Amino acid sequence: MMEQRAVFTASEAGTRIDRLISDEIGLTRSAVQKLIEDGLVKVNGEKVSKSSKVQAGDEVSVLIPAPKALDVEAEDIALDIPYEDDDLLVVNKPKTMVVHPAPGNYSGTLVNALMYHCKDSLSGINGVLRPGIVHRIDKDTSGLLIVAKNDFTHVKLAEQIKEHSVKREYSAVVYGRLNEHEGTINAPIGRSPKDRKKMAVQVSPSAKEAITHFAVQTEYSGLNIYNNTFSEIIARLETGRTHQIRVHMAYVGHPVAGDAVYGPKKAITSLGGQCLHAGLIGFIHPRTEEYMEIKAKKPDYFIKFLKSLSEA
Repeated sequence: MMEQRAVFTASEAGTRIDRLISDEIGLTRSAVQKLIEDGLVKVNGEKVSKSSKVQAGDEVSVLIPAPKALDVEAEDIALDIPYEDDDLLVVNKPKTMVVHPAPGNYSGTLVNALMYHCKDSLSGINGVLRPGIVHRIDKDTSGLLIVAKNDFTHVKLAEQIKEHSVKREYSAVVYGRLNEHEGTINAPIGRSPKDRKKMAVQVSPSAKEAITHFAVQTEYSGLNIYNNTFSEIIARLETGRTHQIRVHMAYVGHPVAGDAVYGPKKAITSLGGQCLHAGLIGFIHPRTEEYMEIKAKKPDYFIKFLKSLSEA
């Protein structure tokens, strides 16, 4: 694969260059900072530092090197693929599967499985460790992900995600009964100043707009084996911040069941993580320009938990 060049004009003044490029072309901030350090980013023809800020009208040029050979091995891991064509595929990721390789998880990931399934047909925009990965969901969240097979598709899908036009609905079971049957949580999310591994609702320059819409589906009384009230909800993401649904639901006092990070100290360990499933994804197909909507049924762990809540 040959190197690529992205050129665009900054529209807002005062934005950090690494953040601007990350937002514009879908690369992670760390990947952008590496490009800057290697002198592959120029503003108005001049090299910059990663903390540089752009002015409106600045021309930004980014040279993206051809991906290096991936050291991670392809693995014959069964995948649930509700949809696939020459440009993309939609995967129904199981709970506990990590999306891309990272220290401590260089095998058994979705990327390992995709490399075997797709061979050389994966986009390279997000680097050698994240081929084809346009967006992600947490290890202990199950559900649907779009994977790009080429760079054209990746760029077009990244634009839709940036514009908040991709429809993403999650099923979740949360603690308690919500005061409203449906509503919207509009609260910015940033890295927690107390624990850098966690996210938190906060008002700070680094926090980003985060909007979650929810609708209650079913309420469960405290007459269950957990002696607590729960609600099954549908949560629709308008933005896509890290841990957004988990952070927002905890923020309004209704953390996701099984969430050991944002929920009660005594989490429901039998769930093996948060009871959260990405059950619907809708998007404009980059090639055909037709709207597509893919659905995935609730997995067994989710159904089993709902059954346990129904049994007094």
